[in-house]
Amino acid sequence: MSRVQVLVGTRKGAFILTSDGTREQWEVSGPFFGGWEIYHVKGSPADPDRLYASQSSGWSGQVMQRSNDGGKTWEPVGNKFAYEGEAGTHQWYDGTPHPWEFKRVWHLEPSLTDPDAVYAGVEDAALFRSSDGGQTWNELSSLRGHGTGPHWQPGAGGLCLHTIILDASNASRIFIAISAAGAFRTDDGGRTWRPINRGLRSQYIPNPTAEVGHCVHRIAMHPGRPGVLFMQKHWDVMRSDDAGDSWREISGSLPSDFGFVIDVHAHEPETIYVVPIKSDSEHYPPDGRLRVYRSRTGGNEWEPLTKGLPQRDCYVNVLRDAMAVDRLDSCGIYFGTTGGQVYASADSGDTWAPIVRDLPAVLSVEVQTLA
Repeated sequence: MSRVQVLVGTRKGAFILTSDGTREQWEVSGPFFGGWEIYHVKGSPADPDRLYASQSSGWSGQVMQRSNDGGKTWEPVGNKFAYEGEAGTHQWYDGTPHPWEFKRVWHLEPSLTDPDAVYAGVEDAALFRSSDGGQTWNELSSLRGHGTGPHWQPGAGGLCLHTIILDASNASRIFIAISAAGAFRTDDGGRTWRPINRGLRSQYIPNPTAEVGHCVHRIAMHPGRPGVLFMQKHWDVMRSDDAGDSWREISGSLPSDFGFVIDVHAHEPETIYVVPIKSDSEHYPPDGRLRVYRSRTGGNEWEPLTKGLPQRDCYVNVLRDAMAVDRLDSCGIYFGTTGGQVYASADSGDTWAPIVRDLPAVLSVEVQTLA
């Protein structure tokens, strides 16, 4: 029987949650790196025993961790992230120039085919790649240098590159998203990049339809349909059917179109999930009711999924990297909250149950489906 391993990054360490294919009983391991912020933990699709973790502390800085045995043991690996070329500047909140500086790794994306290859999205926004299991890192500097970089501004969480999507059908295509700059795509392995934000509208920037400057919170893609992208923006849920060349809004019947997470069902490319949050100042569910919303039609028509979720006095948030899906026949959906709960559904969202309730605030959730 298949096993499922949920990798959880929190404000005070990493946890690994393991179950068999029924996903009814869970074993909780951790905390690993207790007391550290673990922004992201992710396993290699090419080798399920190879895990990478981003460990960060305001006192001790950034440390990259690697496991070769599925998370039983860990070792620190190379941690040199140097911006290439001239330092240059980007815009700060008030439009003044601000030097580029390295603060932390927000997201790790292992190669689909090589366990030693892994990408890292960092703050200030840049994309790095390692081809030796994280020992050395090189910036794909053409992203910052393609022309709009000086105009990028930080979102409330910082100027972070938080989403990396590798196209399984085209090894040269990568999608990334930056808060608050927007979405970008390369079709030649990172040598050149271009913004893909046409159709986005952000009313609080000087030019609401600008080429860059949009606060994209998350992008999701079904691996079997790489031309279709879904986006949760600062406001608005969006869809592209042409690999990001253009976008249209699909918020439809949602009670709020503000949120952070978005994901796609493993076997139904038109089934997507979001967790609406009341507003950009009130980061909790509308009416204090924690509801995942599902659309089976690729957007616009949404249904609330509530069975097993708290429907009163719930004021947690679900952050941008804190939802994932497994690949079992009955698709499992997982998400974590700032209240320390990790919820799981083994039936595509129809019913939910907490795996754990009292972890530190959850920053990221990833899932491995293991044989």
